[in-house]
Formats: sequence, structure tokens, C-alpha cells
Amino acid sequence: MTPPLSKLGLGTGQFGLDQQAGPRGRPRDQEAREILAIAARSGMTVLEVGRHPNPAEITLGQVLPKPQPFKLTVTTVRPDRGADLVDAEIRAQLARLGVGSVDAILAPSATDLFSAHGPELWDRLRKLKDEGLTKKIGVSVYASDDPVGLARRFKPDLVQAPASLLDQRLLIDGTLAELAGMGIEVHLRSIFLNGLLFLPPDRAPNHLKAAAGRISRARRLIAEGRSDPLQAALGFALSRPEAACVLVGVASAAEMSAVIAAAMSPPPDLDWDEMALDDPDALDPRAWAAA
Repeated sequence: MTPPLSKLGLGTGQFGLDQQAGPRGRPRDQEAREILAIAARSGMTVLEVGRHPNPAEITLGQVLPKPQPFKLTVTTVRPDRGADLVDAEIRAQLARLGVGSVDAILAPSATDLFSAHGPELWDRLRKLKDEGLTKKIGVSVYASDDPVGLARRFKPDLVQAPASLLDQRLLIDGTLAELAGMGIEVHLRSIFLNGLLFLPPDRAPNHLKAAAGRISRARRLIAEGRSDPLQAALGFALSRPEAACVLVGVASAAEMSAVIAAAMSPPPDLDWDEMALDDPDALDPRAWAAA
């Protein structure tokens, strides 16, 4: 069985490198440096570099541990302005990060791949792979994107998909198992479902009111199992055999340490099936974006 921390990956989206200060007024670069140092010491292997302003990416490159211990994943800009811009921006991003290559380059969405610009984008990603700028090319998907159909058409090396204790759709319908069976590396994202498990029921957004009872029940089952939401969410995701990597996001070194401690704990003995939501509004990323 894969050790949990080597299966755990870190996303930089919450680092806030474009802000002046982090928790307790600490400089953001200092906070990011400590987060990355803790992740490296723990044995985490994947670092997903979110889209940041150019100066923030330069800062991220400066605070990466040396030698750089992570498998880096980056995502292209949208292809609507042409593949040449996609190519140029990837090369510029790698230069800002101070690396010559990355482990994976992702197309931003299935929608982009299926657009009029999609074939040209995918051809350019293949060329970048052939040039040695990346080992893998892939795409970030949603549950509604027909990930298996997309995989059959484009044959990606990697698919990044949402799955969590509350959002088990791609697990229940066998999609992620089928992708893994095709030899595709599956990375799980959104395993905390926007922090939904951590929100008190009275603070849930309006579009989640219909699911509040199910969320409260999941929290109660976790408490009765002598666990907590963080440990339960990580235990569920890390125990999935379909997943090669489980991505988390943190905003501080303290959060990074808490995630590692929870991931190292034995997974709680809980009835995972009883916690899955079936409310389409609660699981729809567009509803979250509009909230």
C-alpha cells in the first residue's frame, strides 16, 4: 500500500503570494517557504502550481526548497487566443519558477479541449512533451464532463478530478476506477468540498440549505466514530485505490502541519457510503461560484 504522505499532494492556490502578509502578519514568502519546507520534509511528492500573477510565480520559484523535491504540475492558459500563446506562457511560467521542466502540464478544462481550439491545444501539449518540457499531459475535469469519453478521445496521461467524502459521484459510478484501469494517473482535488464539512450548519451558503441535514448527519457520524472532519476527509480520499495523488490546499504552515498529522493517523472506521451527498446544487461548482 502506498504510504499516505507520498500520495498526498499540495496545491499552491491558497498561498496568497500576491498578498503582502499572511497569518499573524507574517510575510507571504516566509509563510510559503515554511509550508513547502514542511511538505518536503514529510515526503509529499506532488506540487500543483495554481495560476498566480507573474511576480507571485517568481516568488514561488525563489522559495521552493533546493534541490527542488517536488513533481510540479502546471496548467495552461485558456487556448482561445491560440496555441502559440499557450506555448509561450508555459515556457515563461517555467522560467519564472526557475525550472527547466515539470512533471505534468494540464489543459484547464474539458470544455477547452472540446472547443474549436482544443485539437490545436492538445497537439501543442504533445509537442511540449516530445521536447522534454513535461513527462505527462492531462486535463482537469468535472463530474459532468464525461471523463471516460474524454479520456478515450484524447488519451491523457493524467486526469485531475473532484472527489470527496461528500462528493462521491465519480467513485460510485466507476468513472475513476475505469480511468485508472486505462493506465491514466488520477489526481483527486476538492477533497474538502470548499470546506463544507468544516462549516457549522447555520453558516452554510443559501444554495446548500437543502443538503444541510445530510451534512449535519455526516458530521455527527464522524464525531460518533471518534474522528474529526479533517481526518475523515483525508482518510477517505487517501484510502481510494483509484487515486495516485490526493491534492490539498493550505494557507499557512500551521494548516500544513495539521493536514500532515491527520494524514498520518489511521483512517477512521466510518461508513463512507452514508456520507455521500446527492444534492445537485451542493455538488455543482457553478452554484458555488455564484454563491
